[in-house]
Amino acid sequence: MDATQLLKGVLDVAVLAVVETEDGYGYDVVRRLRSAGLTEVGDASVYGTLRRLYSAGALTSYVVPSEEGPHRKYYGITDQGRTKLDEQRRSWNEFSRTMDRLLTGVAA
Repeated sequence: MDATQLLKGVLDVAVLAVVETEDGYGYDVVRRLRSAGLTEVGDASVYGTLRRLYSAGALTSYVVPSEEGPHRKYYGITDQGRTKLDEQRRSWNEFSRTMDRLLTGVAA
């Protein structure tokens, strides 16, 4: 199974879940996703997802000066983003249970 195709369908919820626990800047979000096991996630995909979720009102952003390089743009989750994350968690749980039943041959 091609994990990159699966990742495209869950990247929004994965990014929201990462910034729900702690605000983060772009590469920090990438690093946290990879350390959680999404090793195939691409930098450009995450940055695009952050921008899209911000534009949709699911994320807020602020800039933090850095003495070690360029300023960093941090993202945090908004109330709208939390609502979206909760909805996506419910959808994921239902979908996951359905797939488990199908893959194990257990009838619904």
